[in-house]
Amino acid sequence: MYLISLGAGILVGIIYGLLHVRSPAPPAIALVGLLGMLIGEQVVPLAKRMLHGESVSAAWFHQECVPKITGVAPKVAAAPPAPRDDSAS
Repeated sequence: MYLISLGAGILVGIIYGLLHVRSPAPPAIALVGLLGMLIGEQVVPLAKRMLHGESVSAAWFHQECVPKITGVAPKVAAAPPAPRDDSAS
């Protein structure tokens, strides 16, 4: 995993060099790049679902992809409380 991360960093460094962007990049460019990385990461599960003929609904995207992009866990509906059995007392 570390070698893959290092390789990705080197690749990004090469791209920065080709674009004549200094590293660390100005904050706006760096943040847009990070957002692009997060969005691009979600292309893989999206493409896999589409290739397998599975549904790609807005609800699926919101449940599976948005939390990974934003870092905010999806809201889960609370389960109703279990009925109490008062007859055992």
